[in-house]
Amino acid sequence: MIFSKSIPLCFLVLCLFHHSAIGASPLYHFCFSPENYTADSSYGANLNLLFNLLYTKVPPSGFGLGSTGHAQNQVNGLALCRGDVSSQNCNTCVIGASKELRERCPYSKGAIIWYDHCLLKYSDVNFFGKIDNKNKFSMTNVQAVENNPTLFNEKVQELLSGLSNEASDANPKFYATGEVQLDTFTTLYGIAQCTRDLSNIDCKKCLDVAISELPNCCDAKRGGRVVGGSCNVGFELYPIVGT
Repeated sequence: MIFSKSIPLCFLVLCLFHHSAIGASPLYHFCFSPENYTADSSYGANLNLLFNLLYTKVPPSGFGLGSTGHAQNQVNGLALCRGDVSSQNCNTCVIGASKELRERCPYSKGAIIWYDHCLLKYSDVNFFGKIDNKNKFSMTNVQAVENNPTLFNEKVQELLSGLSNEASDANPKFYATGEVQLDTFTTLYGIAQCTRDLSNIDCKKCLDVAISELPNCCDAKRGGRVVGGSCNVGFELYPIVGT
């Protein structure tokens, strides 16, 4: 199955949702900081300490954040694993993400990377508790819905809006999945998740904005996802989780 990726105007070929935790290729990344650190600097040492902290902190619950260092050498970071991912696969994903970021964004003071099973972000700016509206992309199934696309779009909005409410409403994981039967042979599956540094209100706000952006990339498509630094939503006509 072929997919296109967009926002911000990027088009690549990949498979949506079907990436194993081990040996998976990143979905996307941004080296978003205009500032760089130097080799053997305090910032680089603190980044190593942060990654080691996240390796330990994230897998048991699927989320963790932390800061290392002080003043201009402080590094802030978080990692989030998809809500159904095991602790072992979460650990594998976070470790792989940190290594990949070092290769793709060498000496950048701020970067983010996404895999199907996790995301990892760090910055010299304290971003905790704030919605990340800048680091965002979409993934689109290029196959179009053949029967009644208008009704299909309505069902997508209905399913994901419900999942947005569920994920942000007193849900400790800020994570929800669901499905709706479209007809005898067709089931629509959805997913919604936020990073847990957000408030319930901001989680809902982030998810609702992502849902509102789906028509820009994925109108009447068989699958799609809007993925950001603070939340993501997606839908497909096959099971999304457990892969």
